Amino acid sequence: MTDSQPAQAAVKILIAGGFGVGKTTMVGAVSEVAPLRTEEYLTRAGEGVDDLSGVSQKDTTTVALDFGRITVSPELVVYLFGTPGQERFWFMWNDLVNGALGGVVIADTRRLESSFASIDFFESRGIPFVVAMNCFHGHNTRSAQEIRAALDLDPEIPLLIGDVRERAFGRDALLALVDHLMTRPEPAPVG
Repeated sequence: MTDSQPAQAAVKILIAGGFGVGKTTMVGAVSEVAPLRTEEYLTRAGEGVDDLSGVSQKDTTTVALDFGRITVSPELVVYLFGTPGQERFWFMWNDLVNGALGGVVIADTRRLESSFASIDFFESRGIPFVVAMNCFHGHNTRSAQEIRAALDLDPEIPLLIGDVRERAFGRDALLALVDHLMTRPEPAPVG
């Protein structure tokens, strides 16, 4: 890079949600580079700690974070940070959120309650987010209205329904977050 070239701007977005909802999968689906993953096999030590209800086929879990990148233009790059889903790793979220523009909360219709902590995390910090309802294998038993009511989502929070394995759905969720960021009212000045 020469002195006449502008510095590349970086944007940070969190991908959050409960255990086994598809965070690692979404980061991998949209990242232009092979994502950094901190997946480890589930072991007996996690029995009684990790709730495998609805995800009994899951055999790995994120123990730190997932990391991916999307270059929007030579001047702009988006960094994706997938948060770990189990409660014992939530302490990391406070560090991961530093500098983030917003987040995508991935939810699973089979286990909506696993999304509550992520939604509460963003709401309590005033961080904009969208909800991406991951319908595994196209299976969805709830309407958007039912999902909104169950998650107690404010009407202005975008809700998308699709499959996070599909790159186009991940892209659409990220674009919905950008739109949401651009249409939010400016915060009132303090003091």
